[in-house]
Amino acid sequence: MSLEFNTVALVGKYQSADIVDTLTRLARFARDAGAQVWIETETAAATGLTGREETASFERIGEFADLVIVLGGDGTMLMAARRVAPHTVPLLGINLGRLGFLTDVGHDEMLERVGEILTGRYLRERRILLEAEVLRAGERVFADTALNDVVLSRGEIGRMIEFELHVDGEYIYSQRSDGMIVATPTGSTAYALSANGPLLHPRLAGIVLVPLCPHALTHRPLALAQDSTVELVIRPGHDARIHFDGQTLFDAREGDRIVLRRSPQTVTLLHPEGYSYFAVLREKLHWSAVPQRPR
Repeated sequence: MSLEFNTVALVGKYQSADIVDTLTRLARFARDAGAQVWIETETAAATGLTGREETASFERIGEFADLVIVLGGDGTMLMAARRVAPHTVPLLGINLGRLGFLTDVGHDEMLERVGEILTGRYLRERRILLEAEVLRAGERVFADTALNDVVLSRGEIGRMIEFELHVDGEYIYSQRSDGMIVATPTGSTAYALSANGPLLHPRLAGIVLVPLCPHALTHRPLALAQDSTVELVIRPGHDARIHFDGQTLFDAREGDRIVLRRSPQTVTLLHPEGYSYFAVLREKLHWSAVPQRPR
């Protein structure tokens, strides 16, 4: 059997109860199909597979692997995607979590779908990333990327924060609120959705701004062009916290400028043949659920 992906790296959700069995079954299956299999170093250490399986760091995986298979939920996929984003290696998600917008292969069909994908039967999709930097007195003090969103929030304080919004150098407004979500189309089904933001199809390359509990009825979500540059400037007397995909954070101070734009990097996701974004929405958001009758 001819394989399209000869070196496969496995990344797992460390806290999952059945991750060891699932990892070893999938590793054995891929090896039997003729692929070289690596277990990501931290995954191997957390699951006790160090010494039993060949391991590789994210740096080695990004540089030399042909495919990354992520076993877990969307959080695990976000972590893996951020780590390999500087490289072009594609990712496939096996859902061991809850919603699974990004990890769309079910556990029960794992081996069948992986077998198909290894031999070239799949759909390929590119997702954009955001890059953000924090400027303090004109100097960069922090920078990171995000596949879902960058969130400016009030952090641990119990009152609203105040900040200015600028787009492409133009002042838009000042806002008092709990913060602002700056999301990609991928992130439009995450925190932004909970804050009443719009759903953006992944083929769109735009950016959406979703205010968090604004102290005004007229602040609404705003969709921007893919080449827009967004600046959030924290007003005097306010500190805030910045979250990147809910996985890294930075404590910002008054006067800090958070500058966000589309990253030149992209993440490539693989899906089984027959994958439909709208079918995923119907399933995950229960659009087709039959209303329950009163008892």
